[in-house]
Amino acid sequence: MKDKILEKSNELFLNLGFKSVTMDEIASALGVSKKTLYKYFNNKTALVSAVTDYMFDTICCSIDAICKEKMNPIDEMFHIKRVVMEHLKDEKSSPLYQLQKYYPRIYASLKQKQFHVMQEMIQDNLKRGVESGLFRNTIDIDFISRIYFSGMLGIKDQQLFPLTKYSMNTLISIYLEYHLRGISTEKGLQQLEQQLKNNQI
Repeated sequence: MKDKILEKSNELFLNLGFKSVTMDEIASALGVSKKTLYKYFNNKTALVSAVTDYMFDTICCSIDAICKEKMNPIDEMFHIKRVVMEHLKDEKSSPLYQLQKYYPRIYASLKQKQFHVMQEMIQDNLKRGVESGLFRNTIDIDFISRIYFSGMLGIKDQQLFPLTKYSMNTLISIYLEYHLRGISTEKGLQQLEQQLKNNQI
């Protein structure tokens, strides 16, 4: 039952936002009493914390599966982007923004975990990109991995990038191209253009 609660809550939070969804609505969507929810989670904050962990772990497993394939680093970044967007459903309700605003401690904890996972994944991607001649051998791998993470957080700032003007999918696509163009060799740019062409079809 606990897994069903997490799955349904995750779906509702992504579609409607962490603040908007009530425990009553979650219970109703599951066809159970609110008492059943409180059997597994003391309050909504505990449920939100569990759901963010569930969401994070699910996305990490998908990213790990892609990284194990050891495809070329540019293709890998596009595959990861597609998988993340599938899980987040284009963030129509901007769940992370609501998480930051209404559950700042949970957001801070999630951000810390995201940083450690992304730092390791991006650094590995950059190193393999340099070794394969797709990325310039003069790039500062540690700096680029940190600035990439910082930029990913930045594009989710709704004051800078309102969802009425940009969808999250559009923002991540533009940012990924911006990132890759900045570090690619001529060989890498050819691979990037191929990916951009494939993604338009």
